[in-house]
Amino acid sequence: MVGQSPAMLRTFELIRRFAPVDAPVLITGETGTGKELAARAIHDRSNACDGRFVAINCAALPASLIASELFGYEKGAFTGAAARRVGLIEMADGGSLFLDEIGDLPLELQGHLLRFLQEGQIFRLGGREPVSVRTRVIAATHVDLHRAIEDGRFREDLFYRLNVLQIEMPPLRARDGDIELLAMVVLRSAVRELGLAIDGFSPEALAALRRHGWPGNVRELVSTVRRAAVMASGRLIEAADLALPAPREPARQRVATGPHGAIDREAVLAALARCGQNRARAARELGIARVTLYRVLQRAATTDPNRETIDED
Repeated sequence: MVGQSPAMLRTFELIRRFAPVDAPVLITGETGTGKELAARAIHDRSNACDGRFVAINCAALPASLIASELFGYEKGAFTGAAARRVGLIEMADGGSLFLDEIGDLPLELQGHLLRFLQEGQIFRLGGREPVSVRTRVIAATHVDLHRAIEDGRFREDLFYRLNVLQIEMPPLRARDGDIELLAMVVLRSAVRELGLAIDGFSPEALAALRRHGWPGNVRELVSTVRRAAVMASGRLIEAADLALPAPREPARQRVATGPHGAIDREAVLAALARCGQNRARAARELGIARVTLYRVLQRAATTDPNRETIDED
């Protein structure tokens, strides 16, 4: 994991503090933010680091297979079960079990997982004797589990069992200064792996990297830089090599206006709320100059002196 932004430094500190604690960890965040990397970092620094790190993506397998993958089965448990098979939970005995996309685990299996977390025992499919397993459980999801609980798609008791320690991975757009750093790390790796002769990025390419919103987060950045490294014709990656979509400016058209085309104060205040009171980001979202945003706020303070002021950036 690479990063020097305040958001990532906080994440590194949580990983350091949580790693030696023998308790479940729930890692949340958008797709592509590096949740599995964080889980591996926790394992590598934990007391279970000498054991195996066993990962399963709960969204990648059909419900009919997840049970046998997680819990294993006895010979004759079902048609085709010609011999006993140890499940992933047992494989992780003495190590760490990483349950990726836990929010997609079928509801009927959540009760079995809850029992394992409570009792430290599992039953193989077709088995009658419990099997004791001691493993560190780390779960991750991009799903809003609170909403899933409200919708009846996730058990509240399982959530509280998993959410003993929580880490929220920051999206790439919130990692100030990390985009260029990550891009260079990815580029150096691609140069070594693919035998390319590229030294870095042009100023225009760096500007394009900073400007892009990265909805796919680090995963999108990695694929973008590797593709650009292959496409580049010179020693530097140019903006065109990145093949990023042109910046969208729909916000400029959506800004509500008052009489004589004045920017609507409520639109500015709403944008500030969405951007955590960061005026520069709010101005970019609205498609207006920062000085225009300041003037709107100044007019608001003049016409409504009782309104709370907003701190500077």
